[in-house]
Amino acid sequence: MPLLYVTDLAYPARGRRYGDEDIFLTARLREHFPLALCHPLDAEALMPGFDAVVVRNSGPVLHHQEAYDSFRAAALAAGTLVYNPLTGRGDMAGKQYLLDLTAAGLPVIPTVDDPADLHLLPRVDTYAVKPKQGADSIGLTFTDTPAGLAGEILIQPRIDFAYEVSFYFVDDAFQYALYAPDPARRWELTPYAPTPADLAFARRFVEWNTLDHGIQRVDACRAPSGELLLVELEDLNPYLSLDLLPEPVREAFVKALVSSLRSFLAPS
Repeated sequence: MPLLYVTDLAYPARGRRYGDEDIFLTARLREHFPLALCHPLDAEALMPGFDAVVVRNSGPVLHHQEAYDSFRAAALAAGTLVYNPLTGRGDMAGKQYLLDLTAAGLPVIPTVDDPADLHLLPRVDTYAVKPKQGADSIGLTFTDTPAGLAGEILIQPRIDFAYEVSFYFVDDAFQYALYAPDPARRWELTPYAPTPADLAFARRFVEWNTLDHGIQRVDACRAPSGELLLVELEDLNPYLSLDLLPEPVREAFVKALVSSLRSFLAPS
């Protein structure tokens, strides 16, 4: 089944090499599937000629929101297979999940979207404020007096965390974890050996998302109390940092991805 692989090879991602990662992945996937690459702005026009669309390192959709919304609507209307499936409840659907998870009492950085609700957050000296439709830290500011239009911003307590850690899954199967020992250098990552409690934490959000197929990255921070708190559930186009992995781990990931795609594409 021919695949349309959506990527922006030239997107200038800070600390990440989108193009290199997708060149590697498409080279490996071509061993198993016929495929062609395209820019996200061309995906809607080209997808009728393919059996499925694989969305990978396509950059924040904020930069092409109208085109992405149109692509998504067209894919849903035509019943086109899209990987990851368009039913994700994490970043694919916006940032509302951070508010929903906060309200449900799950281990997430507490979040509100209205300055009038500031009393619902832990009292801190500084708050992080960012656009609700933002991505990639675009528009992020820190302030002691959060302000903005209700429903259009996210407000979180600024947490003096020890480090950030990311857990990578294909379907519901854990693949590997990476962490940034220096909180000031988010993308200077090194392999991380998760504890059973760490994996239970990450798996809780993968299960909450209810995606049968796809790649998910669960980003968390280690709070001063020692617990992990969810930062982001990336289920649209998570960067994978494959170049930082030992070869056996990278190969195991590719094998898992090929198996997931074959299962996803198989006639029901």
